[in-house]
Amino acid sequence: MEKRNGKKIFKVAAGISGLAAVFLLGGWFGSILYGRQAKEAKREPETEAVLQPPKVALTEEELEELFRSLKEPALLSQQQKAEEAAENQKAEEEIDFDYLWAVNPDIVAWITIPGTNIDYPVLQHPSDDSYYLTHNLDGSYGYPGCIYIESLNAADFSDPNTVLYGHNLKAKTMFTELHKFENKDFFEEYNEVILYLPDRTLHYRIFAAHVYDDRHLLYSFDFSDADIYAGFLKSIYDIRDMSANIDRTFEVTAQDRIISMETCISGEDNREKRYLVHAVLQEDK
Repeated sequence: MEKRNGKKIFKVAAGISGLAAVFLLGGWFGSILYGRQAKEAKREPETEAVLQPPKVALTEEELEELFRSLKEPALLSQQQKAEEAAENQKAEEEIDFDYLWAVNPDIVAWITIPGTNIDYPVLQHPSDDSYYLTHNLDGSYGYPGCIYIESLNAADFSDPNTVLYGHNLKAKTMFTELHKFENKDFFEEYNEVILYLPDRTLHYRIFAAHVYDDRHLLYSFDFSDADIYAGFLKSIYDIRDMSANIDRTFEVTAQDRIISMETCISGEDNREKRYLVHAVLQEDK
C-alpha cells in the first residue's frame, strides 16, 4: 500500500479564514453549532426541534467550499518541509479535531481516498442513524448530506466491519466517486483509504468493489460471529459478476478488520441495488 508522506497541519486560524468566505455568503455562521455546545451535551427533545423554523439548505457548491475549508493546510515552505522530513524521517498528516468539533461535535473521523475527491469528515449522530442521510454538516435539511456511520458501529472503527454511507450525486460529491472503482485499471492503481481519528491514523487496502442488493449489512450479518463474518468475506470472493473488481491475490480473513463503503447506483432502482467498496485495515498507529 502506498505510504503518504508530507505533513499537513490543520490549524484553527487557517480553518477559520477558509470558512470566512462561506459564512459571508449566507450569513449562517451562528447556525453551524445548531444548538449544541459540546458532543457530550444532552440533545433537546425532538418535539422542540420540530417547532423550530426549518434551516435553509446550502447549495452543494457552498457545502463543498465548507468541506474544503475545513481541511485547508497551513502551507510550509520547501525548506521547512525538508527540515521536518530530515528530523522525523516520516511525516504524518494531522487533523485538528478540536476545530472540527467546534463546527460539528458529531464528527468522528476524516476519510481520504487517493485518486478520488473523497476527502470528507465522517459523522455519527448520537440518536438518529439516518440523520446525516438528509442533513448537512451545518444541520440544514437536504442534500448532499454527509459521510456517516451508524450507532451500530463503534466510533473508533474497532468493529470487524464498519459500514460508511454516502450519497451518489450528479455533482460528483460525497461517495459518488466510489464508482471510479468500477474501472479495472483504476481499481488496480488506487487501493488506499486513509481514516484519520482523533488519536491515530488508520490505513486500509481496497480489496473489492461490486454491486450488491439493498440489504442492511449490519442488520443482516452478525460480524462479531467469526463464522458469519468468514461467510460474508467468502461471498465477496465468490462473486463472478464481470462488473465486479475483486483482488483475489490478497486474502482477507475473519481476523481482519474491514470497512464497507456504500452508495447508490445511478439509473437503478435505489431500493434494489447498492455499490460497495471494501477495504481491509493494514496499519493502525
